[in-house]
Amino acid sequence: MTLAEYFASEPRGAKIEMAKYLGITATYISLLIHAKRCPSAPMTLSIERATQGLVTRHELRPDLYPVDAEQPAA
Repeated sequence: MTLAEYFASEPRGAKIEMAKYLGITATYISLLIHAKRCPSAPMTLSIERATQGLVTRHELRPDLYPVDAEQPAA
């Protein structure tokens, strides 16, 4: 699931709540949703945790987390 798909199913205010959790601005979360920016490796893991695994590290950063590689402990 992409971030855009995730937020489409979340209630109003979820983006701001996620931005606060990650310590970033709502503008930056919007850039991540629209793939204008790429999250850092630590942020990728935080997003995966915050979405309870619905948005995976592989979905966010396939260059760092290939689908066939063993997933490191979060």
